[in-house]
Amino acid sequence: MKFVLAAVAATVLAGSALAGSYNPPVQEQDVIVQDVVVTDSTDWTGFYAGAQVGTGNGKVSYRGFEEKGDVEAYGVHGGYQRDFGTFVFGGELDFNKLNDGDGADLIRLRARAGYDLGRVLPYITVGAAHVADGDLSENGVTYGIGADFKVNDKFTVGAEYSKQDFNDFNGVDGLDLNTDMVQLRAAFRF
Repeated sequence: MKFVLAAVAATVLAGSALAGSYNPPVQEQDVIVQDVVVTDSTDWTGFYAGAQVGTGNGKVSYRGFEEKGDVEAYGVHGGYQRDFGTFVFGGELDFNKLNDGDGADLIRLRARAGYDLGRVLPYITVGAAHVADGDLSENGVTYGIGADFKVNDKFTVGAEYSKQDFNDFNGVDGLDLNTDMVQLRAAFRF
């Protein structure tokens, strides 16, 4: 009988010890995967038009004689560019009124090549320039660097540094006109 009581006592004690340590199995939660749609807001392709304003310097030189002066410029521009993923290429036509004392006009037709950094587009530009001041006019070259910042899909702001070189101005051998300008730009994209 002692054996039976010892067996029952051992069973009861073992059962109560196990009862406190029972842990229900952990159920795993279902993982929900959501599709994320990324829109490309950095596409620079399209037409644009805007305005620019800035300041710079002009230098006239003729056979050792040099005269320098300040130039203020303001005007309008328009163009088209195509985004090829990493690189952006395009063309632009602009008109600038120069407040250099005489009120000359500067017209430029330029190619642009840029590097797409998302909302920022640094670029280089090169092309032809025409300056006219009354009866005087000359064709030359223009080149520069700049950067545009996309405020939103329709509006950009930027800054540009450019140089214009006119050699043998108005047909006078050795008469050269060189200008450089820094301009702030704003444009609406179509």
